Amino acid sequence: MRYASIDNIEQNDQLGKNIYADDGRILLNKGVSFTVGIISRLKNMGVEAVYLMDTEGIEVEEENSFDEETKREVLANLSKSFDYIQSGKNFQPQQIGKSAEKIMSELMHSKDVLLHLNDIRTEANKLFVHSTHVAIMSVLIGMKMGYTPKELKELGTGALLHDVGKSLENQPGKENHHTWKGFNLLRKSRELSTLVSHVAFQHHERLDGSGKPRGITKEKLHPYAKIVSVANDYDNLVAPMDGATPLMPYEACEKILGHTNKWYDHDIVWQFLRSIAIYPNGSNVRLSNGKYGTITAQNHGLPQRPVVRAFQNNELMNNYDVEVIDLSKETTLFIDKVMNE
Repeated sequence: MRYASIDNIEQNDQLGKNIYADDGRILLNKGVSFTVGIISRLKNMGVEAVYLMDTEGIEVEEENSFDEETKREVLANLSKSFDYIQSGKNFQPQQIGKSAEKIMSELMHSKDVLLHLNDIRTEANKLFVHSTHVAIMSVLIGMKMGYTPKELKELGTGALLHDVGKSLENQPGKENHHTWKGFNLLRKSRELSTLVSHVAFQHHERLDGSGKPRGITKEKLHPYAKIVSVANDYDNLVAPMDGATPLMPYEACEKILGHTNKWYDHDIVWQFLRSIAIYPNGSNVRLSNGKYGTITAQNHGLPQRPVVRAFQNNELMNNYDVEVIDLSKETTLFIDKVMNE
């Protein structure tokens, strides 16, 4: 698959990944061929980029990082819960807890996976997709840090609900920030651990006290919030909801690394980097020996050293000599540049 701006799609290009509605329904199936009408519809929905099927004959290992059906169920539960909250009905968190358990169960079978969460976002589903991605990353980090099932469920529930305050109406004074609004809502629920509400409250705080809403320092931050802070910021960097230019995964990881020990906990960042596909399959790259190529597979435990199908130059469509280079074995080579579409 390759990632392409909605403006660069051509007729008869094929969709590489399902597009979901905010309630988890499939809006557009993988493999459908684009028409002028479909492209126009996606633009009206706020879709800025999509994944396209590869047409260059390069065999790329399928990334099976997380079950699509589980993601659909989680999206549907989030949509339903947030609708309840917005309509003023009593918030029932049981379904969110079940979603956290589903995420745990799915990841238990693939603890060593390198996540590349690349669901296509629309204006309607972007908050729910973001919350789902943050929860998946957070739970995987928690697993790598040895958390118990009870702790993982609390962490996953808090991550799923970390932005719930964004669904609430504005409140007067300092408590208008979505972290305050989420905290004030969640702490009233007898069915939720108080730690869940503190994830919503603290996920924008920083170790050095430069965060929001209270500017507290690392000693007062709960470990769950420290984990969700990293996952939240990463997802906001690769798929910003505020119209900012999205970063590529390796660029976002570099930003996270650059703020380690100042904003983010070192141990959490280390486990996070062990969980992410820094160079996702299908990425076109230039190597330090001047060759160009495509990432075709990952080396678990070494996300910075994937497998590359390398060409003599940047003409991927022509019949140049090709070699498969496993960067985990070719230790003198490294990725020099990621080639943007």
